[in-house]
Amino acid sequence: MVSNLNTTLRDPKTWLALGFVTFQFWILFNPQQPHLERPAHLVIALLMTFLALPLSGTGLPRFVERSVDGLILLATIGVGVYYWQEMPRLTSRIENVSPIEWYDMALAATLVVLLLEAVRRTVGKILLAVIVAFICYGAFGYLLPGGIGFSAIDFDAWSEILAMTTSGILGVTTATSVNFIFYFIVFGVIYSAVGGGQLFIDIAMRMVGKSRGGGAKVAIVGSSLMGTISGSAVANVTATGVFTIPLMRRTGMSGERAAAVEAIASTGGQLMPPIMGIAAFVMAELLVIPYAEVALAGVFPALAFYFALFASADLHARKYGIGTLTDEDLRGIAPVLPRIHMLLPVVVLVAGLMMGYSAQIAVTLATVTCLLVPFVRKETRYPLSELPSMILETGKQAATIAVPIAAIGIVIAVAIQSNLALKFASGLISVGGGSYAMSLILVILGCIVMGMGLPTVAAYIIGAILYVPALETLGVEPLQAHFFVMYFCILSMVTPPVSLASFAAAGVAKTDAMKTSMVAFAMCGVAFLIPFAFIADKALLFQGSYAQIAIAGVGLIVSTLVWAMGLTGFIVRNLNLMERAMLMVCGAGAMITQTGSLIWSVSMAVSVAYVVIHIVMARRRPVTGIVAGK
Repeated sequence: MVSNLNTTLRDPKTWLALGFVTFQFWILFNPQQPHLERPAHLVIALLMTFLALPLSGTGLPRFVERSVDGLILLATIGVGVYYWQEMPRLTSRIENVSPIEWYDMALAATLVVLLLEAVRRTVGKILLAVIVAFICYGAFGYLLPGGIGFSAIDFDAWSEILAMTTSGILGVTTATSVNFIFYFIVFGVIYSAVGGGQLFIDIAMRMVGKSRGGGAKVAIVGSSLMGTISGSAVANVTATGVFTIPLMRRTGMSGERAAAVEAIASTGGQLMPPIMGIAAFVMAELLVIPYAEVALAGVFPALAFYFALFASADLHARKYGIGTLTDEDLRGIAPVLPRIHMLLPVVVLVAGLMMGYSAQIAVTLATVTCLLVPFVRKETRYPLSELPSMILETGKQAATIAVPIAAIGIVIAVAIQSNLALKFASGLISVGGGSYAMSLILVILGCIVMGMGLPTVAAYIIGAILYVPALETLGVEPLQAHFFVMYFCILSMVTPPVSLASFAAAGVAKTDAMKTSMVAFAMCGVAFLIPFAFIADKALLFQGSYAQIAIAGVGLIVSTLVWAMGLTGFIVRNLNLMERAMLMVCGAGAMITQTGSLIWSVSMAVSVAYVVIHIVMARRRPVTGIVAGK
């Protein structure tokens, strides 16, 4: 342990991360000019990225790679010096009026190149290709014919837009990283390190481990709880899947299905309040509303998602007679009650948001609680020597998020300056033939394609720029439109042919990635209907009276259960094709129509009546089943 501590303390990244954390909490209580906060945040993130992910695999001699890294680090420091020296001028200058110097243009070009290289190292070539495509469009779009072209913008103007104002790289995405994301990353890293993540798994084991289908239910409950502190589906898979996937396989579940369950459950973590993944913070900034309002709006979509998945796991276990844990599987779980005080940080976070504190203050209080509350009992204490490792991990995670979303500022700037967003919206509606339903389907396809291979936050931001204006043109309110886009960008994580969460789960389970992806896609069919529900009724996003919200919420939960029954083909006994089709039609009808409408009322009445009759009739004859082993 002492050796590991010494190694960590000798690592320059640890001290850079400490500077990162110190700076962020200093500006939390001593706010500075955006031209100080945002460049400093971005420069530190770039330095951390280049130190943590050195150049490799190029085929060049090692000393050449190290030399290139050295030049990149010097260039990054140079960017920081520029912003420090020029901050008074950048703060006071008038956009489109004040002169642009040659060194301003050199700075802009350098910063763009550094960002592109950092994106390549952190999230790979797909996002890099998207950003490069937008850069090319911004540079040469004036050459394009018809409505997709626009008036030429000079390099000096682009330099000003991208690097000298707060509407490009230093715009809303970087502001979100500075003002929100960083503090929640600190909370997530520390809470996991002091045992919060393991506590969630153990709570899930205690809650549902002994129930029918307990193997899958543990994965679902554990991943939903992990979603309160983690904003990444892939991170959730790797954190919980190493435990839950082997657990499910021991109950007789196939490897593909076990991996699919974990992939879907981990993906849903990005919908789970109060944190809801990184995209929710960006949504709050784009909508200019408190983050607490976004988190509250996410309650019913998340509940419906996990309720449907939980019900499917239970029905599948009853139908096939598999998935239930044995006493051996449950043996050795540490008692939860002696660690129940470790839930206090999450309680503090939720209470802070509900009491009206800013998200930053609420999560800071929760983080302080994380550091202190383990010392309540000897069994949960952590050695203080682990603090440097927590700080280092915080710096790394913050950098891997800050860099790509800052780079997406380029996409936003090009889309706004070229008027691409409005052109895309009108084009989308035109392609849809003016049809509301067809336009929604095109938006869904666009979100899923955009999300293939991209981090959810990147897919959501680009989707919000391109698709939200189209939805608003169709009469969808802004909060509904943003949630619709975010939801389908998240579902891209389990949608073939490129589904990152499914691929990660397949890697853990050592199963075929494409087969796992297809199983996950088939299992989460109900999830693709939930966004239509809150498009049809904004009460599901907590917009309306308490009575409207309650009725709509209960209706959504019931309709997802009905759909799950039809999809699984089992209630108390096996269902034939006609019965399954009827339940799925009724479930879909209730989900995608306005609460209280004729279709909603008929769908709810028919499905509930049938389920009751089915249960009564099934009790009068022996229950049938299907051969186990699915």
